[in-house]
Amino acid sequence: MGRYIVRRLIYLFAVLFVVSAITFGLMHAVPGGPFDKEKALPAEIVKNLEKRYHLDEPLVQQYFRYVGHVFIPEFSKTKFSSNLDDDALFKFKIGSVYVKWMNFGPSYASRSRTVNDIFRQQLPISIQLGLMALIVAILIGMPLGIIAALKQNTVFDYMSMSVAIFGVSVPVIILGPVMIWIFAVSLKWFPATGWGSKPPYLLGFLPQKLGWSYFQHAVMPPIALGLASSAIIARLTRASLLQVVREDYIRTARAKGLQERLITTRHALKNSLIPVITILGPMFAALVTGTFVTETVFGIPGMGKYFVISITNRDYPVIMGTILLYAIFLVIANLVVDILYAYLDPRIRYD
Repeated sequence: MGRYIVRRLIYLFAVLFVVSAITFGLMHAVPGGPFDKEKALPAEIVKNLEKRYHLDEPLVQQYFRYVGHVFIPEFSKTKFSSNLDDDALFKFKIGSVYVKWMNFGPSYASRSRTVNDIFRQQLPISIQLGLMALIVAILIGMPLGIIAALKQNTVFDYMSMSVAIFGVSVPVIILGPVMIWIFAVSLKWFPATGWGSKPPYLLGFLPQKLGWSYFQHAVMPPIALGLASSAIIARLTRASLLQVVREDYIRTARAKGLQERLITTRHALKNSLIPVITILGPMFAALVTGTFVTETVFGIPGMGKYFVISITNRDYPVIMGTILLYAIFLVIANLVVDILYAYLDPRIRYD
């Protein structure tokens, strides 16, 4: 298992290299540039800006400069300065050597901030929202799917699948305003917009204080975002569990006189979770990196909002950094899923 994990982590860099190359090429293939505004800037200013951000260099040279700053760590015997060019997502000290790694560069739209500054302020909010939405999706989707499978073709099955169909059919852009109107405007139970945590964060993404205000803000957005995912989990759990309970070894367990509860929890449910675990990897990455619609409806300053704005502004470093982070989350989430396979099914081995 250890060698398999090391191999997958090595593949991670190959995946990031391919993703970065494709993204970089597509961004520069689109007509226009980051300094093209409705009110055109003087040619001399545009020339100076392009020279400042190395946009006057050949594309191949720009790409390898960017990749080098992101993937290759830099070492120094003196402490790095606080300048924008010396910023990095990770800064630490090993003995007497200072190290910085993953410098995504400055933002072209917010020139007083780097991409890492945006990540430090907005990404933790998206991670908190995404993790809560994933928990909501699992807590709602899996019980509904299990109940629907065990009570097939009964009123419980129909009710569970009705909730699942509702979750898939009603998008956040409709569900969010309805929830705000009912629970924020009419009942005044929860705040309509905003998020209850601010930097700095523990471990880079956890809020330092968990007061009542934080929990009030963290009710409606995760439910609105996680309901659609819960519907997918519910339908997949139901289908997988129905298939497993018809297997020969389940019939054998019943013939031996085992209790139905033990058959379901110890044998059927564990094996039926493999397809469900499979979709949790990409679902986790998608939720954690931020959802533009949910953050816009509830006024949450997460990464989804800044990513869409960066596309409009042709803010290349923010676009590249966000997509690379999404790729990192996706690959790591899939690695965790593969490790869980071996736990759920002893027949799966990687060494």
